[in-house]
Amino acid sequence: MRGKWAAGIPPRNFTWVIKDSLAMSERPGGFAPHHRKVRRQEEIIWLKVQGFTMVVSLLPSPHNLQAYEQTDMLSTHFPLPVTGDVRNPLSELYAGLHGELLSGRRVLVHQEELGDRVTGAVAGYLLWSGRLPGPPQAITVLEHIVGQPMGPSGRELVAQAGELAGAPARSARESTDGSGG
Repeated sequence: MRGKWAAGIPPRNFTWVIKDSLAMSERPGGFAPHHRKVRRQEEIIWLKVQGFTMVVSLLPSPHNLQAYEQTDMLSTHFPLPVTGDVRNPLSELYAGLHGELLSGRRVLVHQEELGDRVTGAVAGYLLWSGRLPGPPQAITVLEHIVGQPMGPSGRELVAQAGELAGAPARSARESTDGSGG
């Protein structure tokens, strides 16, 4: 591939959350009715050129995972249920995401579109990891990053993540002081 397309194109609504470490966007290739295979390939090329080493999909289905595998882009899938208690899936997502970031990977998190579910999940990660002190701050920061208010479904994810908050700090304390809780 030559010319301006050799470097690919950024996924729509690509946004850095933690500069040079964690970003979010809509699903590479676009969301369901607008999904295009060629666009997906161009966006995956762009991610690789930009140094991304991991894609985290929050889609309920395994869409795109095979495309990442075919292009040697590491990916992981944490399906985020649309309703109900999501504390267990969030806990697994946050532990996995935290490990990827600690290992120095450049990570993109996506869902169908850059909406309340993905922004709420990422805001929850910032809270869970201790980067932000509380749910109001996590919501405000993500609203500022995306330039729009977070709706009820995103706020609910942040609230549920708040119940899990501080897990990395607790784990570190428990392993150093032997208290276990």
